[in-house]
Amino acid sequence: MNMKSIKYILMAACCALFTACMDGDWNEPSFTNGAPFGNNELQETNVITIAQLKTKYPNIFAGTDQNALITDNSQIKGRITGNDLGGNIYKEIMLQDATGAIIIAVNQSGLSGYLAEGQEILVDLKDLYIGGYRKQPEIGYPYNGNSIGRMSKDIWDKHFKILGAPDTTSIQPIDFATTLNMNNDCAKLVTLKNVSFKLADGTATFAPNDKDLAVGNAVNRELNEFPATVVVRTSTYAKFAGMVLPYNSDTKTAKKCNITGIATRYNSTWQILIRKTSDIEVLK
Repeated sequence: MNMKSIKYILMAACCALFTACMDGDWNEPSFTNGAPFGNNELQETNVITIAQLKTKYPNIFAGTDQNALITDNSQIKGRITGNDLGGNIYKEIMLQDATGAIIIAVNQSGLSGYLAEGQEILVDLKDLYIGGYRKQPEIGYPYNGNSIGRMSKDIWDKHFKILGAPDTTSIQPIDFATTLNMNNDCAKLVTLKNVSFKLADGTATFAPNDKDLAVGNAVNRELNEFPATVVVRTSTYAKFAGMVLPYNSDTKTAKKCNITGIATRYNSTWQILIRKTSDIEVLK
Protein backbone atom coordinates (compact mmCIF):
# COMPACT_ATOMS: atom_id res chain seq x y z
CA MET A 1 0.00 0.00 0.00
CA ASN A 2 1.48 3.35 -1.04
CA MET A 3 1.62 6.52 1.09
CA LYS A 4 -1.18 8.17 -0.88
CA SER A 5 -3.59 5.32 -0.05
CA ILE A 6 -2.63 5.44 3.62
CA LYS A 7 -3.28 9.18 3.63
CA TYR A 8 -6.83 8.73 2.26
CA ILE A 9 -7.57 6.00 4.81
CA LEU A 10 -6.48 8.24 7.70
CA MET A 11 -8.54 11.12 6.36
CA ALA A 12 -11.63 8.91 6.10
CA ALA A 13 -11.16 7.69 9.66
CA CYS A 14 -10.86 11.25 10.96
CA CYS A 15 -14.03 12.28 9.14
CA ALA A 16 -15.93 9.35 10.59
CA LEU A 17 -14.78 10.25 14.11
CA PHE A 18 -15.72 13.90 13.62
CA THR A 19 -19.18 12.94 12.36
CA ALA A 20 -19.72 10.71 15.38
CA CYS A 21 -18.77 13.58 17.70
CA MET A 22 -21.13 15.98 15.91
CA ASP A 23 -23.95 13.46 16.24
CA GLY A 24 -23.49 13.38 20.00
CA ASP A 25 -22.04 9.86 20.11
CA TRP A 26 -18.92 11.09 21.85
CA ASN A 27 -20.68 12.35 24.95
CA GLU A 28 -23.75 10.14 24.85
CA PRO A 29 -22.64 6.66 23.80
CA SER A 30 -25.27 4.22 22.61
CA PHE A 31 -24.41 0.68 23.66
CA THR A 32 -26.41 -1.50 21.28
CA ASN A 33 -24.64 -4.63 22.47
CA GLY A 34 -24.53 -3.70 26.13
CA ALA A 35 -22.46 -1.20 28.10
CA PRO A 36 -18.70 -1.80 28.41
CA PHE A 37 -19.11 -1.54 32.19
CA GLY A 38 -20.76 -3.80 34.71
CA ASN A 39 -22.41 -7.16 34.11
CA ASN A 40 -24.61 -7.26 31.00
CA GLU A 41 -25.69 -10.82 31.83
CA LEU A 42 -27.84 -9.67 34.75
CA GLN A 43 -31.58 -9.97 34.28
CA GLU A 44 -34.43 -8.55 36.35
CA THR A 45 -35.67 -11.49 38.37
CA ASN A 46 -36.55 -10.37 41.90
CA VAL A 47 -36.54 -6.59 42.09
CA ILE A 48 -37.56 -5.06 45.41
CA THR A 49 -37.80 -1.40 46.34
CA ILE A 50 -35.15 0.43 48.32
CA ALA A 51 -37.73 0.97 51.07
CA GLN A 52 -38.34 -2.78 51.24
CA LEU A 53 -34.60 -3.41 51.42
CA LYS A 54 -34.23 -1.08 54.40
CA THR A 55 -37.19 -2.72 56.13
CA LYS A 56 -35.55 -6.15 55.82
CA TYR A 57 -32.44 -4.94 57.66
CA PRO A 58 -33.61 -2.68 60.52
CA ASN A 59 -30.25 -2.94 62.31
CA ILE A 60 -28.80 -0.44 59.84
CA PHE A 61 -30.44 2.22 61.99
CA ALA A 62 -28.94 0.93 65.24
CA GLY A 63 -26.86 3.17 67.44
CA THR A 64 -23.68 1.26 66.60
CA ASP A 65 -22.37 0.58 63.11
CA GLN A 66 -23.41 -2.84 61.83
CA ASN A 67 -23.37 -4.80 58.59
CA ALA A 68 -25.12 -7.92 57.30
CA LEU A 69 -24.52 -10.24 54.37
CA ILE A 70 -27.37 -10.25 51.84
CA THR A 71 -28.03 -13.92 51.12
CA ASP A 72 -31.23 -13.90 49.07
CA ASN A 73 -31.50 -13.34 45.32
CA SER A 74 -32.92 -9.84 45.55
CA GLN A 75 -32.21 -6.84 43.34
CA ILE A 76 -32.87 -3.12 43.41
CA LYS A 77 -33.26 -0.74 40.51
CA GLY A 78 -33.00 3.03 40.48
CA ARG A 79 -31.28 6.09 39.09
CA ILE A 80 -28.03 7.71 40.11
CA THR A 81 -28.62 11.00 41.91
CA GLY A 82 -25.09 11.64 43.19
CA ASN A 83 -21.55 10.77 42.16
CA ASP A 84 -17.99 12.09 42.41
CA LEU A 85 -18.24 14.62 39.58
CA GLY A 86 -17.78 17.66 41.81
CA GLY A 87 -15.30 16.11 44.24
CA ASN A 88 -17.61 16.38 47.24
CA ILE A 89 -18.68 12.73 47.12
CA TYR A 90 -15.82 10.26 47.35
CA LYS A 91 -15.96 6.69 46.03
CA GLU A 92 -19.72 6.53 46.44
CA ILE A 93 -22.85 6.82 44.37
CA MET A 94 -26.38 7.53 45.53
CA LEU A 95 -29.14 5.37 44.09
CA GLN A 96 -32.80 6.43 44.33
CA ASP A 97 -36.12 4.89 43.32
CA ALA A 98 -39.70 6.00 43.92
CA THR A 99 -39.59 4.77 47.53
CA GLY A 100 -36.23 5.84 48.88
CA ALA A 101 -32.48 6.12 48.37
CA ILE A 102 -29.30 4.42 49.49
CA ILE A 103 -25.54 4.90 49.22
CA ILE A 104 -23.44 2.37 47.32
CA ALA A 105 -19.77 2.46 48.33
CA VAL A 106 -17.18 1.37 45.75
CA ASN A 107 -13.41 1.57 46.11
CA GLN A 108 -12.94 3.32 42.78
CA SER A 109 -12.38 6.90 41.69
CA GLY A 110 -14.02 8.40 38.63
CA LEU A 111 -17.38 6.66 39.08
CA SER A 112 -19.07 9.59 37.35
CA GLY A 113 -17.28 8.57 34.15
CA TYR A 114 -19.75 5.73 33.60
CA LEU A 115 -22.44 6.34 36.23
CA ALA A 116 -23.76 9.78 35.36
CA GLU A 117 -26.58 11.53 37.17
CA GLY A 118 -29.86 10.14 35.90
CA GLN A 119 -28.38 6.80 34.83
CA GLU A 120 -30.66 3.87 35.65
CA ILE A 121 -28.97 0.71 36.90
CA LEU A 122 -29.93 -2.74 38.17
CA VAL A 123 -28.05 -3.97 41.24
CA ASP A 124 -27.79 -7.65 42.18
CA LEU A 125 -27.63 -7.67 45.99
CA LYS A 126 -26.77 -11.31 46.70
CA ASP A 127 -23.40 -11.63 48.48
CA LEU A 128 -23.07 -7.89 48.99
CA TYR A 129 -23.33 -6.34 52.45
CA ILE A 130 -25.73 -3.76 53.80
CA GLY A 131 -24.92 -1.73 56.85
CA GLY A 132 -25.35 1.53 58.64
CA TYR A 133 -22.56 4.08 59.02
CA ARG A 134 -23.75 6.37 61.80
CA LYS A 135 -27.30 5.28 60.85
CA GLN A 136 -26.82 6.10 57.15
CA PRO A 137 -27.66 2.95 55.13
CA GLU A 138 -24.98 1.82 52.69
CA ILE A 139 -24.34 -1.13 50.41
CA GLY A 140 -20.73 -2.24 50.31
CA TYR A 141 -18.41 -4.59 52.17
CA PRO A 142 -17.37 -5.02 55.80
CA TYR A 143 -14.90 -2.49 57.15
CA ASN A 144 -13.10 -2.54 60.47
CA GLY A 145 -15.18 -5.37 61.86
CA ASN A 146 -18.86 -4.51 62.10
CA SER A 147 -18.82 -1.29 60.13
CA ILE A 148 -19.68 -0.93 56.45
CA GLY A 149 -17.17 0.22 53.86
CA ARG A 150 -16.38 0.10 50.17
CA MET A 151 -16.52 -2.98 47.99
CA SER A 152 -13.77 -3.58 45.44
CA LYS A 153 -14.17 -2.50 41.82
CA ASP A 154 -14.06 -6.14 40.69
CA ILE A 155 -16.93 -7.11 42.99
CA TRP A 156 -18.98 -4.10 41.92
CA ASP A 157 -18.49 -4.89 38.23
CA LYS A 158 -20.23 -8.24 38.74
CA HIS A 159 -23.20 -6.76 40.58
CA PHE A 160 -24.60 -3.97 38.43
CA LYS A 161 -26.01 -3.47 34.97
CA ILE A 162 -26.48 -0.19 33.10
CA LEU A 163 -30.02 0.27 31.76
CA GLY A 164 -30.53 2.66 28.87
CA ALA A 165 -29.20 6.22 28.75
CA PRO A 166 -29.02 8.82 31.55
CA ASP A 167 -32.16 10.87 32.09
CA THR A 168 -31.68 13.74 34.52
CA THR A 169 -35.35 14.74 34.24
CA SER A 170 -36.18 11.57 36.19
CA ILE A 171 -34.27 12.64 39.31
CA GLN A 172 -35.90 15.91 40.30
CA PRO A 173 -35.13 16.91 43.92
CA ILE A 174 -37.82 17.15 46.54
CA ASP A 175 -38.30 20.11 48.85
CA PHE A 176 -36.26 19.50 51.99
CA ALA A 177 -39.03 21.09 54.06
CA THR A 178 -41.12 17.98 53.36
CA THR A 179 -38.32 15.59 54.34
CA LEU A 180 -39.11 14.69 57.93
CA ASN A 181 -38.30 10.99 58.37
CA MET A 182 -34.57 10.35 58.65
CA ASN A 183 -34.87 6.60 58.09
CA ASN A 184 -37.00 6.85 54.98
CA ASP A 185 -35.58 9.98 53.40
CA CYS A 186 -31.84 9.80 54.08
CA ALA A 187 -29.73 9.83 50.90
CA LYS A 188 -32.51 11.43 48.84
CA LEU A 189 -31.88 14.31 46.45
CA VAL A 190 -33.36 17.47 47.99
CA THR A 191 -33.40 21.25 47.67
CA LEU A 192 -33.19 23.63 50.61
CA LYS A 193 -35.02 26.73 49.44
CA ASN A 194 -34.38 30.36 50.35
CA VAL A 195 -31.59 29.68 52.85
CA SER A 196 -28.46 31.58 53.89
CA PHE A 197 -25.20 30.63 55.58
CA LYS A 198 -24.61 31.75 59.17
CA LEU A 199 -20.93 32.63 58.84
CA ALA A 200 -21.07 34.25 55.40
CA ASP A 201 -19.03 37.47 55.62
CA GLY A 202 -17.59 37.95 52.14
CA THR A 203 -14.46 35.94 52.84
CA ALA A 204 -15.62 32.66 54.41
CA THR A 205 -15.59 29.77 51.94
CA PHE A 206 -17.48 26.48 51.79
CA ALA A 207 -14.56 24.36 53.01
CA PRO A 208 -11.32 26.12 53.92
CA ASN A 209 -8.39 23.80 54.56
CA ASP A 210 -8.23 24.97 58.15
CA LYS A 211 -7.42 22.46 60.86
CA ASP A 212 -9.65 24.36 63.30
CA LEU A 213 -12.68 24.02 61.00
CA ALA A 214 -12.14 20.89 58.94
CA VAL A 215 -12.99 17.61 60.65
CA GLY A 216 -12.31 14.51 58.60
CA ASN A 217 -11.23 16.72 55.66
CA ALA A 218 -14.68 18.34 55.54
CA VAL A 219 -16.37 21.44 56.92
CA ASN A 220 -19.93 21.74 58.19
CA ARG A 221 -21.67 25.05 57.50
CA GLU A 222 -24.81 25.96 59.43
CA LEU A 223 -27.78 27.79 57.96
CA ASN A 224 -29.74 30.68 59.45
CA GLU A 225 -33.07 29.03 58.70
CA PHE A 226 -32.42 25.64 60.32
CA PRO A 227 -31.14 24.30 63.65
CA ALA A 228 -27.61 22.98 64.04
CA THR A 229 -28.87 19.50 63.17
CA VAL A 230 -29.00 20.57 59.51
CA VAL A 231 -25.65 21.43 57.93
CA VAL A 232 -24.12 21.75 54.49
CA ARG A 233 -21.06 19.49 54.52
CA THR A 234 -18.27 20.11 52.02
CA SER A 235 -15.04 18.23 51.50
CA THR A 236 -11.85 20.26 51.38
CA TYR A 237 -11.20 18.38 48.13
CA ALA A 238 -14.44 19.52 46.49
CA LYS A 239 -13.99 21.57 43.33
CA PHE A 240 -15.99 24.37 44.94
CA ALA A 241 -14.35 24.16 48.39
CA GLY A 242 -12.74 27.58 47.93
CA MET A 243 -15.92 29.25 46.71
CA VAL A 244 -17.01 32.15 48.92
CA LEU A 245 -20.29 31.63 50.76
CA PRO A 246 -23.03 33.74 49.10
CA TYR A 247 -22.79 37.25 50.58
CA ASN A 248 -24.13 40.71 49.73
CA SER A 249 -21.32 43.20 50.22
CA ASP A 250 -23.69 46.16 49.87
CA THR A 251 -26.04 45.17 52.68
CA LYS A 252 -23.39 43.25 54.63
CA THR A 253 -25.69 40.25 54.90
CA ALA A 254 -25.68 36.65 53.75
CA LYS A 255 -27.38 36.15 50.40
CA LYS A 256 -30.35 33.89 50.08
CA CYS A 257 -29.90 30.83 47.88
CA ASN A 258 -31.37 27.48 46.92
CA ILE A 259 -29.09 24.55 47.76
CA THR A 260 -29.57 21.18 46.06
CA GLY A 261 -27.77 18.11 47.30
CA ILE A 262 -27.90 14.65 48.82
CA ALA A 263 -29.52 14.60 52.27
CA THR A 264 -27.25 12.17 54.09
CA ARG A 265 -27.40 11.63 57.81
CA TYR A 266 -24.84 11.34 60.57
CA ASN A 267 -26.73 9.92 63.54
CA SER A 268 -29.38 12.62 64.13
CA THR A 269 -27.83 15.33 61.95
CA TRP A 270 -28.72 16.02 58.33
CA GLN A 271 -25.56 16.53 56.27
CA ILE A 272 -26.39 18.01 52.86
CA LEU A 273 -23.79 17.10 50.22
CA ILE A 274 -23.72 19.53 47.31
CA ARG A 275 -22.77 17.64 44.14
CA LYS A 276 -21.47 20.43 41.91
CA THR A 277 -21.44 24.24 41.61
CA SER A 278 -24.71 24.34 39.67
CA ASP A 279 -26.41 22.97 42.81
CA ILE A 280 -25.86 26.42 44.36
CA GLU A 281 -28.45 28.87 43.06
CA VAL A 282 -27.87 32.36 44.44
CA LEU A 283 -31.12 34.35 44.53
CA LYS A 284 -31.41 38.00 43.58
